[in-house]
Amino acid sequence: MSTIRVLLADDQALLRATFRVLIDSTSDISVIGEAADGGEAVEQARADRPDVVVMDIRMPGTDGLTATAAICADPDLAGTRVLILTTFENDEHVARALRAGASGFLGKDVTADVLLDGIRTVAAGDSLLSPLATRALVTRFLATPEPEARLVHPEGLTVLTDREREMTALAALGKSNAEIADELFLSPLTVRSHIQRAMTKLHARDRAQLVVIAYQSGLVRT
Repeated sequence: MSTIRVLLADDQALLRATFRVLIDSTSDISVIGEAADGGEAVEQARADRPDVVVMDIRMPGTDGLTATAAICADPDLAGTRVLILTTFENDEHVARALRAGASGFLGKDVTADVLLDGIRTVAAGDSLLSPLATRALVTRFLATPEPEARLVHPEGLTVLTDREREMTALAALGKSNAEIADELFLSPLTVRSHIQRAMTKLHARDRAQLVVIAYQSGLVRT
């Protein structure tokens, strides 16, 4: 298995150093660079093509939201995922980050194991939208988005088969592939294939964006 390459973007040098020591202590993840603000994060991402950018929201100059949007909109960085770190001071910021293409978010008070597992999760193309609190947050802010921020209008879902719509809806409720497989009496591989086809048809860069689309289009409601 190849090593997951991580870029750390946070204005606090001590926090970056702490994360670097933690990440570099693993055998499957390594830090390839650090950035003290959003502008630097975008520049380094374009230069180094990391697998995951661990991004703080509040930074001087270019903030993490603007940097996330720039990274996720860059076709040359289609393979780079953004994991947001936040203190949850402003839930709307988290919703904006997800709309911009972030693959998920974690609180800065997470344990070491949760952070490392989070990096592995988004690197694999999945999202950190399973916990109940996160699901409530997504429901609150993404079920009624600004019209101009819509990724797909309701009629856009007609490209999906009934099974793909069903899988997308279950994913939006926070269910993992294994949980969906158990519920529908299918193999996890079959579920993964349906989810990936739905992502391709809806031009979703990852599972997190697929969940956003499910809420925005009205496929899943509060």
